[in-house]
Amino acid sequence: MPKTLCPCGSQQALSHCCQPIHQNPALASHPEQLMRSRYSAHVLGLVDYVVATYHPSCHAEDHRDAIADSVNSHWLGLKVINSEIATSGEGFVEFEAYYQDGDEQYCLAERSRFLQESTDGVTQWYYIDGEYPDHEHQAAPELTVNSAPQQQPTANPDKIGRNDPCLCGSGKKYKKCCG
Repeated sequence: MPKTLCPCGSQQALSHCCQPIHQNPALASHPEQLMRSRYSAHVLGLVDYVVATYHPSCHAEDHRDAIADSVNSHWLGLKVINSEIATSGEGFVEFEAYYQDGDEQYCLAERSRFLQESTDGVTQWYYIDGEYPDHEHQAAPELTVNSAPQQQPTANPDKIGRNDPCLCGSGKKYKKCCG
């Protein structure tokens, strides 16, 4: 039986990559692992996992329907540009996630911020928020699986999602700004 590759683009088997983290998020020892597992959860439709890996201060359960809408998008591929743990202890992952909406394909470019928290003796990374980096000189992506042409998301005021750039031009996500 052929192995199923992980949707995160690692070229590893799902069973040895993001699937164990989907079952126990504390297994993610670096923010990039959590971010990749969250992307894979979007591809696989794991809304509960995405909600559970938001930082508690985000009150993600209150936004479950909007998160489900995002998860239920048609995800095409992921490119990690950079990941780091700052001296402050915050984790950052810059990435491009490609998705399709109708006949249009888009690129969600984000620099995500992650915090590590300990609860009941278990330490875990959580997604807290993200900003949209300025990509004026973007090169064509080199994705291996499910590659998609690169386009910046366009803001449609009639259909703005929680993860879309805010219409005010702040560079923040709509949900963290005017949403």
